[in-house]
Amino acid sequence: MTMSSTQLEADVTTTTNGGATNMNLVATAAAEKTLLLNTYDRYPILFTRGEGVHLYDEAGTAYLDLLSGIGVCGLGYNHPAINRAILAQTSTGLLHTSNLFFHNHTATLALKLTEITGMDRVFLCNSGTEAWEAALKLARAHADLLRSEGRTMGTQMIALEHSFHGRTMGSVATTHKQKYREPFQPVMPGVLFVPFNDVKALREAFSTDICAICIEPLQGEGGIHPVSAEFYAAARELCDTTGALLMADEIQSGMGRTGKWCAYQHHSALPDVTTLAKPIAGGLPMGAMLCTEEAARSITPGMHGTTFGGGPLACAVALAVIDEIQDANLLDHVKEIGGYFIAQLKALAARHTSIAEVRGMGLMIGIDLHSADLAGELQKRMMFERHTLLNRTSETVLRFLPPFLITRAQVDDTVATLDELLTESEHGNTAQLAHSTVQAKEAVHG
Repeated sequence: MTMSSTQLEADVTTTTNGGATNMNLVATAAAEKTLLLNTYDRYPILFTRGEGVHLYDEAGTAYLDLLSGIGVCGLGYNHPAINRAILAQTSTGLLHTSNLFFHNHTATLALKLTEITGMDRVFLCNSGTEAWEAALKLARAHADLLRSEGRTMGTQMIALEHSFHGRTMGSVATTHKQKYREPFQPVMPGVLFVPFNDVKALREAFSTDICAICIEPLQGEGGIHPVSAEFYAAARELCDTTGALLMADEIQSGMGRTGKWCAYQHHSALPDVTTLAKPIAGGLPMGAMLCTEEAARSITPGMHGTTFGGGPLACAVALAVIDEIQDANLLDHVKEIGGYFIAQLKALAARHTSIAEVRGMGLMIGIDLHSADLAGELQKRMMFERHTLLNRTSETVLRFLPPFLITRAQVDDTVATLDELLTESEHGNTAQLAHSTVQAKEAVHG
């Protein structure tokens, strides 16, 4: 089936009485079904604008966003600091220069990133998975350098069960779930998975064959599980014995999400490598791989690169994001409001036997339910009936990644809504969910 651009524009837009043009959900969904690769099973909602911690659909309905684009919009929507940075940079006419030349923001951003992470060197790129690919290549290059200096060092890596590091070929090889790896076999070889937080298994798997230990200090996709202090310390100790790199994936947990710039800062030792992305540029595509001076020795010009990474616009916005987090004391706010959120959810768990556990740090929080069906039901009812956005991961976990700006009142409203819906579910009052979900799907798919 073919579709002209003129027909598409006519189908997916409607004009209001005031003359404003809005997107049309049904036509947009139909056009995407025809034109886009079938990678996403979208919910039947079309958002047209955002403000603060809310998104607004085509009808003007406000949704409390407790997901922030899966942890991306840490400063929420339409934030003045981000808007000013975008306007200032676009007014120069300089959106791209290539990495063959200098621009004003790269060194300033690199300095700020090294200061907040404790690392020495920075590689700027476009996404989390690209940052993790750079980390994997760095680990192999560093191992090769050590071998050239007479050290014994293999090429294998240790990753953790339930890990998620991205979808590109190297990143997916270090991602544990079979559903992400299986369709693309054979993926990069040489990755050993050990049980999460199992120190004995880690020690047994480690040897001079290992060039890196790959850790998410707080697993996100895996269900909001923090690495234990004992496990993190053991990983650091083992890497120190051979020169292997301890690599901390902070793509979801970094940039203030846990109340510190990086989740590994809740532990007593630094990694050798870390990766950042998601909130780093306020919604613009950006990632960063940072490392120690020792790890950086292995990279020379031409070994790695990126076309768009570290461009002027993304760097300008990233600087604005860091400055705003610092100037507004948002790390303290995340720590305080996150602690309050977790405490309220634990009190909720005490009232509902359907909740197995509440886990989290700062504003990276999960409610683990005993039933995957109940988790799915609650997530959809929150979205379609109560206009509150969150998502489900690892089947049974409701994941909360709200903007850093969320207030106590919004937390209280969320917990009260969950309390009400859990009570209804426990009494079998789920007919409304089935009706609203069917209506929404019929509206989109016809």
